[in-house]
Amino acid sequence: MNTNIDNLFSIIVIVAILAIILGILVSNICVVPQGSAWVIETLGKYAGTWGAGLHLKTPFITRVVRKISLKEQVADFEPQSVITKDNVTMMVDSVVFFQVVDPKALTYGVERPIAAIENLSSTTLRNIIGSMTLDETLTGRDQINSQTIKVLDDAANRWGVDITRVEVQNITPPRSIQEAMEKQMKAEREKREAILKAEGEKQSAITRAEGEKESAILRAEAVKEQRIREAEGEARAVERMAQAKAEAIRLVNESHPSQQYLSLRSLEAAEKMADGNATKIIVPSDIQNLAATVSAVKESVTK
Repeated sequence: MNTNIDNLFSIIVIVAILAIILGILVSNICVVPQGSAWVIETLGKYAGTWGAGLHLKTPFITRVVRKISLKEQVADFEPQSVITKDNVTMMVDSVVFFQVVDPKALTYGVERPIAAIENLSSTTLRNIIGSMTLDETLTGRDQINSQTIKVLDDAANRWGVDITRVEVQNITPPRSIQEAMEKQMKAEREKREAILKAEGEKQSAITRAEGEKESAILRAEAVKEQRIREAEGEARAVERMAQAKAEAIRLVNESHPSQQYLSLRSLEAAEKMADGNATKIIVPSDIQNLAATVSAVKESVTK
C-alpha cells in the first residue's frame, strides 16, 4: 500500500515538473509582429534587436526591454504662446510626424522621446517665430515648417528618430489684431469688388462703342453700295440709250435716206425746239428752204 502511494506521488511530481518546464518554454517563445522591433538584454546588457518573426528567449537570462513601433507616428502638441519680432504674442500649435529608425538609440538615448521632441519643437518654434514679424509669421508657414524640421531632425537623429514632416496648424494672433485683420480683409474684398465692377462697366462700354462703330460702318457700306449700284445702273442706261441711238443712226445711214426724209426729220426737230422754253430759234439755211412750203416760222415762242 505504501509503495503504491509512493509511486503515485512520484508520478504527480514528475507531471508537475514537466508542466513547469513546458510553461517556461512556452512563456519564452516570442512572436514579434510586423512593423515592430523588440530590444532585448542578456543579464542586463544589450543583446540585440528582434525584428518581425518567431524568437525564443533564454529563461531567466534574456528579457525584452522595450517594444517599439517602426511605423510613422504623429505627435500633436498643445498650442503654445510665442512672441514675434515686433512684440506680438500669439498662440501656435504644431504637429510632428516621425519614425523610429534605430530602436537601440531610442531605448538608450533618451528617457521620454515624445516629451523630448515636444520640448525641442516648442523651443525651435519660439526661436524661429521670434526672429519674424507678425506679417512674416502669418505668410511664412512653409518657411517655419522647413526650418523647424531641419532643427528637429538634426537633434532627433541622435535618438534614432527620423523627423519626416512638421506642420504648423494654427497661428492665432490676439483678438484686437484679428479684428483689425478682418477689417483689412473686408476692405480688400470691397476694393476688389469695386475694381471688378469698374472693369466690367468699362468693358461693357467698350463693347457697346465697338458695336455702334461696327453698325455705323455697316450702314455706311450699305449706303455706299447702294449708290454705286444706282450709278452703275444709270451708267448702263445711258450706255444703252447711246447704243440704241448709234444703232438707229447706223441703220439710217445703211438705208441711204433721201433728202426729203432728212428735211422732214429736221422739221420735226425744229418743232420740238419750238415747244421748249427758248425765246429765240436759229434755223439752219436748209430748213429755211424747206419752210417755203410752210406759211411762216415763228420768230419767238413763249411758253
